[in-house]
Amino acid sequence: MTDPRDPVLAAPSPAPLLVVVDGANVVGARPDGWWRDRRGAAERLRDHLASQGLPGHAGAVELVLVVEGAARGVASVPGVRVEPAPGSGDDRIVELAAEHAGRPCLVVTADRELRRRVTELGAEVTGPRAVWG
Repeated sequence: MTDPRDPVLAAPSPAPLLVVVDGANVVGARPDGWWRDRRGAAERLRDHLASQGLPGHAGAVELVLVVEGAARGVASVPGVRVEPAPGSGDDRIVELAAEHAGRPCLVVTADRELRRRVTELGAEVTGPRAVWG
C-alpha cells in the first residue's frame, strides 16, 4: 500500500498547456470566404480544434477560442471553451494570458502587436499554421 503523505504522490499534477486561439486572426488566415459568415467560420474553427486539438503537441492542452464581433454567439463544445470578447478580442487574449501567468500558455495568432503584448506576460506564440496544419 502506498503512503498518501509521500511527496511524489502529494505533488499536484501540472496544469495542461493553455492554448488561446485568436479566432478572428486564425479564421482570417485562410481565404475560404469566411467574411460572408463570420459566425459560421468561427464554428468551423471551433469544431476543427475540438476534433484535431493542437497538431504536433502530444501533451494535454486546454483550448480556449476567443471570438469577437459577429462570432460572439458561438458556443463552447467539449474540448474547446469559447470566450466571447466584450470588446477587443486582443484585449481579452491579453487578459487570459495575465490571469494564467506562471502557467504554460501558447497564444495562436499572427498579429504582431498581440504577440508582443502576450510575450511580455510570459506566453509563447505561434502562428495560424499550428492550428490548420
